[in-house]
Amino acid sequence: MMDAVPTQIQPALTIEHITVHFGGLVAISDMNFVVNEGEVVSLIGPNGAGKTTAFNVITGFLQPSHGHVSYRGASLNNLKPHEVTSLGLARTFQRTSVFQSVSVFENVMIGLHRRGRSRLWDTLLALPREHESERELNERAGEVLALVGIERRSRELAGSLSYGDQRLLGVALALATDPSMLLLDEPVSGMNATETARFMRLLNRLRELGVTILLVEHDMPMVMGVSDRIVVLNYGKIIAEGPPAAIQGNPEVIRAYLGQGAKKRARD
Repeated sequence: MMDAVPTQIQPALTIEHITVHFGGLVAISDMNFVVNEGEVVSLIGPNGAGKTTAFNVITGFLQPSHGHVSYRGASLNNLKPHEVTSLGLARTFQRTSVFQSVSVFENVMIGLHRRGRSRLWDTLLALPREHESERELNERAGEVLALVGIERRSRELAGSLSYGDQRLLGVALALATDPSMLLLDEPVSGMNATETARFMRLLNRLRELGVTILLVEHDMPMVMGVSDRIVVLNYGKIIAEGPPAAIQGNPEVIRAYLGQGAKKRARD
């Protein structure tokens, strides 16, 4: 599904001089950072700092007022969300976005069919190659559910899952697009300690598979435990960047964010 972790550091996602205006409000000001292949990078900051706005710019839901975003050398500016996804970037959202009225398994199958290669006439005529394609998709759906750890719930309605398991299903839907990079928007929000620990293990497994990850999250123990680097936003500007140990001890970050009970904050 994913490429092997590269042996040399190479940039995957590059953010250059991104600025976003909403009328007279500057939501992001001259943002610059890079996520390298195979890294887990977290984007943190107080409510309203611009984290979700940055995600929306990267994934095509919002066009920047100025600046440039590229992924593996391909420009993402002016692309629509599905076009960004086709380049290998997939995202989750702060709120669960699963199909509540169908089964967990069917949710993943919907995601897989969106990127499947079977053709309409093959489906209508039930040609042999369509049967083979459907078998492969069924196998792939089982693999994705096993990876995120909810395969035992595959026949249950998605709407009946606990909030934590619905968050995992959201990740499974993103993985169904066969991404090389995941953008996770507050993935452990609402999870208890056990569920959060399980999610951290999933992130480590995805890293082993070579998936690059950009993470927005308020749970600081989780962020410090999984991140290679952390980028800190405040009022739309990057105020610090570095490994977890450096961020924890940065006085400006402590004043702006870490000293204010970050884990218990509401969402952006």
